Amino acid sequence: MSPVSPKKRPTIADIAEAAGVSKGAVSYALNGKPGVSEGTRARILEIAARMGWHPSSAARALSDGRAGAIGLVVDRPAWVLGIEPFFMRLISGVEAGLAATGTALLLQVSEDAGAGEEAYRRWWGERRVDGVLLVDLREPDPRPDLLAELGLPAVAVGHTGRVSGVPSVWIDDATAVRETLSYLAALGHREIARVAGPPHFVHTRERGEAFEAAAGDLGLGGVTCVYTDYSGEDGARATRRLLSSAQRPTAIVYDNDVMAVAALGVTQEMGVRVPVDLSLVAWDDSELCRLVHPALTAVSRQVPEYGHRAAEMLLAHIRGERVADVLLEPPVLVPRGSTAPVPPVVRPA
Repeated sequence: MSPVSPKKRPTIADIAEAAGVSKGAVSYALNGKPGVSEGTRARILEIAARMGWHPSSAARALSDGRAGAIGLVVDRPAWVLGIEPFFMRLISGVEAGLAATGTALLLQVSEDAGAGEEAYRRWWGERRVDGVLLVDLREPDPRPDLLAELGLPAVAVGHTGRVSGVPSVWIDDATAVRETLSYLAALGHREIARVAGPPHFVHTRERGEAFEAAAGDLGLGGVTCVYTDYSGEDGARATRRLLSSAQRPTAIVYDNDVMAVAALGVTQEMGVRVPVDLSLVAWDDSELCRLVHPALTAVSRQVPEYGHRAAEMLLAHIRGERVADVLLEPPVLVPRGSTAPVPPVVRPA
């Protein structure tokens, strides 16, 4: 069987020949410029659509300086990203925000922050993107200054904290933290631990400050915190360490649902009953939380909306519009089967 030749993409010359006009007239019509009558313009556009013509993104970038794409660098190992529901849901929201405009998303996954900064320089030099979304802001963070130097518009996904100069769309976790600790305290829990993400992220630090403030207000005397890389393996190790400690917690709150699901396996391994001996709470509330047994109590965030609003903000920023920080609705706690009251201590007679 002979190979199938790829279909030839129509060119301006092909449209001109089909319409019986000059290439210049086709160019004027396709680019909305004066120089042809409205009747001729309509006929050229109809022929172009019928032939399946689409403008070249490279040519468009040369003519108007726009690449028709935005960039996103995620400084996480690719295997972690592949199982992290938060980023999959965030990217789906970003794509939804871009869909109506025909703007593409250019994604790079890198374990090296320096490689991410190099990607911004390369994208700018090659006119690959019109702006970028920033995630996992850290302190200090060189990216905002670099993007300002390059002149690349940027929007941060998450609170910028002390990192200035970049508009952001963010969610205030403090309300959800207080609701979660108040709920656990009402169930009788006093020994509460948190399995967090990397300590250098702004959102990790701010969530930690919210935990400490809420714990103090509730008279809990602090929340033990163990930092991880967000992976299930690291979350499982942190859980074993906490459950093996002399002062074992009766409740653990996890910074993502992957670690909380991994923790369920650890409890079975160690003979700890959930929720009788230990209550578990996950952050983000992906489908994972509802598929395991017992179903995980979770802090639910509208992550796709997060991405959708960030994409819309960045497109407005690229168009030269003034954009301000956007604070989304706070997360809510969704109680399920992984939390229960602390059992009463049975003292010997």
